[in-house]
Parts: sequence; C-alpha cells; structure tokens
Amino acid sequence: MSALPPPLAEIVDDFAGVGEQDRLELLLEFSRELPELPEHLTAAAMEPVPECQSPLFLDVDASDPEAVRLYFSAPPEAPTTRGFASILAQGLDGQSAAAIVAVPDDFHHALGLDAVVSPLRLRGMSAMLARIKRRLAG
Repeated sequence: MSALPPPLAEIVDDFAGVGEQDRLELLLEFSRELPELPEHLTAAAMEPVPECQSPLFLDVDASDPEAVRLYFSAPPEAPTTRGFASILAQGLDGQSAAAIVAVPDDFHHALGLDAVVSPLRLRGMSAMLARIKRRLAG
C-alpha cells in the first residue's frame, strides 16, 4: 500500500508481522493508546459516526492543511472501535490533508483483521476514514 503515510504504513507492517490471533491483541493494545481529548474539545461538540456499532465521535481540525489534527472519542467498553480510532489517530494525525485523502478507502483490509473482527465493525473503521476524507474535501 504505497499511498499510506509512513506512520500508518508502519502500523500496517506491525499487524502484518504478527499471527492472526495476535492481531486482535494488537488492536486491543491500540485501544488502550487512544489519545485523550484536548481540554477545549468535548464529545458533544464532535461529529458522531453512526455507522460504528459503539458510540464514536471525531473532530477534524484542518486549519493547517499540511498538518491535520484528528481527535476521537470512544468509550473504554468499546475496545474494537477505540482500537480502530487509535490506529487512525496514530497513523494520520499531523499528516497533510492530501496524504489523508490519498489513503485507500479499504486500507483496513491490510491490517489482516478480516478473520477476527466482524464485517460490521470493519465497516465502522471504513466509515471513520470516509468521514475524515469528507471533512477534508468539504
């Protein structure tokens, strides 16, 4: 996946480097690493992503298109959703709008989670990326 920004490509490589069952554990590790929201931002002021099975909110700050800031809020009892949000936060936060828009819509398949995560949850990750791209295009 040559269109991935380096931090996201590194995450994909991390998933590719472990066995199928260990990928789920790696996703759970990411869920524990989801950055906290900055003080000026609350979930109530963020955009909901209703396609996710669990409550997920995101904010896209593109005031500097060369360094887009991404913020996510997901409850601790939704580790899969939090893990996906954390992957996007760690892989795309600070990247340029152009780099984020260039990420393939189906990049999540490269994580190798298709066999261990339900298709509905994978669609949620797709929806997060699609909403980020929409905000950057708008």
